Amino acid sequence: MGDNEHSLEPDTAAYVVSGEEYELENHGPEELVVVVVEAPQENGAPIDHLRRTVRYADRPVLEAGADREFRYLVNQDVGCLDVTQFVGVIPPGRAPTHSHLYDEIVYIIDGEGILHIGGQERAIGPGSAMHLPPLVEHCLENTGKGSMRVLGVFHPSGDPASRAYESE
Repeated sequence: MGDNEHSLEPDTAAYVVSGEEYELENHGPEELVVVVVEAPQENGAPIDHLRRTVRYADRPVLEAGADREFRYLVNQDVGCLDVTQFVGVIPPGRAPTHSHLYDEIVYIIDGEGILHIGGQERAIGPGSAMHLPPLVEHCLENTGKGSMRVLGVFHPSGDPASRAYESE
C-alpha cells in the first residue's frame, strides 16, 4: 500500500485497492490470521483519500434484526464503493430464513453452528467460509452457548440488515 506502514491488531480491516501491492509482517509471537476477499473494482476510489485501516472497536454497533448486531469495517466510509465488509454478532438460536440482492461471503471467526441453505444443513465453525449467491435463501444458526462472530462481505455494496426475502 505504497510506502506507508499501517499497524494491524486483532479485529482490524485493511482496505487495499485493486492492483496495489502489499506486504504483511508479523512481529508478534501469536499466529497472524488473515482473511483476504477480492472483488472487482467497478466504481473506483481516489487512493489519496482512502482510510486504510479500520478497527472493529472504533465502529458503532448497528442492529441487523431483533437480536443480531454488526459493525461496518470497509464500506463507502473508507472510500470503498464496491463492497461492504462487516463483523456480525449472532446470539444462540436461529434467525428467519432470508436472502439478499447481492453476493455474500461469510467467514466464521468464532462460534459453531449450522448453515441452512437449499434445504440442506452444513456444520460450520471457526475458519468455515461460504459463498451465498444473490436471492439464495439461507440462514445461519448459532448452536453454541455464546455468541458467534462472522466476517461478512457483500458485493455489490449492501446493508447487512436488508433482505430480499425473509420468512416469518
